Amino acid sequence: MWRDIISGVLIIFGLSLLSLSVYGMVKMPDVYTRIHAASKAAFLGIMPFLLAAGLDGQPAMITRALLIALFLLLTTPISAHIIGQAAYLTAEPMETPGAIDESGRDRRAEAG
Repeated sequence: MWRDIISGVLIIFGLSLLSLSVYGMVKMPDVYTRIHAASKAAFLGIMPFLLAAGLDGQPAMITRALLIALFLLLTTPISAHIIGQAAYLTAEPMETPGAIDESGRDRRAEAG
């Protein structure tokens, strides 16, 4: 009984975080801020689902949930970095108000 209630709360919390991620992907002004919304909120949105699955109590399910969490923990920042680097190398503009490119390079001249 209590596991069902906790699982339901975790699932609702995870769905809320994933919805926030989708909202961020649509509303953020450039690729650099969209990466943040996609990687952070989506990663944190998956974790409650894995916790809810782990509440099942079966060792196989707990092991799978831990392996998925470890995989996401390792791959999410790497993929976000690669997307950001690709955007930077193709001179994707920073459209966020007040954003400053502190690299000191003229990226538009290099990409052109």
